[in-house]
Parts: sequence; structure tokens; C-alpha cells
Amino acid sequence: MKVNIKNVEGLTFLAKGESNHWLTFDGPESFGGFNGASRPMETLLMSFGACTGSDVKSIVTKMRLPVNKFEIELNSEKAEEHPKVFKWIQIKYKFWGDGLEDQTEKIEKAINLSQEKYCPIAAMLSHSVKIEHRYELNPDSESSN
Repeated sequence: MKVNIKNVEGLTFLAKGESNHWLTFDGPESFGGFNGASRPMETLLMSFGACTGSDVKSIVTKMRLPVNKFEIELNSEKAEEHPKVFKWIQIKYKFWGDGLEDQTEKIEKAINLSQEKYCPIAAMLSHSVKIEHRYELNPDSESSN
């Protein structure tokens, strides 16, 4: 895999990988940025969520679970001193669909497969960060909210 990074101005960077899509990064104005894009650590957390989310969505779809809406919330805390690495990450998988309360074993299996086998970001981060995950089941009637 190859990625190219270009400094535009201040702390604004453009990144493009082999998929040929641009991603913008920026820093706060107090450090010379323009506060115009996500920070690198923020995008790492986003990437982690998208990685595990892709796995879980694919697995529950193959299991034919009645998931009509799916979201993930990630929370983290960074160290106060440099390097300001993540101290912990909490992931909350949120599912909507009728009858999911009878499918908890399959939902737990999908999450565990992602965290322990398929998501490479989880595999890398788990060596240095405490990762906790949980899930929430909601009736389909709440999926339009």
C-alpha cells in the first residue's frame, strides 16, 4: 500500500492513497492550522469505527439478521503527555430491528469476529490500547429517529 501526503499550507495536508481519493487533514489555529478538517488521531478513530463496522455489517447481513439501521459510537481518551496516544477506546455498536433481542448470540459473534479476527486496525491497536466494546439493541420503530 502506498500513500502520498502533500502539505498545502500551515498544518493542512492532503493525502491520497491507491484508491485515488483525497482526504484532508488540518490542525487547530493555535498551532498554525486552519481548523478546516479532521485531525489525524480523529481520523484514526474514524477509520477504526469504519473498519469494524464494515466487518460487523457484512457478518450480520450474511447471518440474515433483521438489522434495519446500524451505527457505531467511539469514545476515547488520549494521554496528557507526548506522545498523546490513546489510553483507551470504547466502542458501542447500535442496532435497530425487530426481533434482535433473540439474536444476541449472533450479534456478539459478529462483533467478536471483527475485533479478534477481521479488522486489522483492531488488531494493531489492541496491542497498545485497552479496547472495550458493547452493543445496544433497539426496536425497528426507533430506526427512523
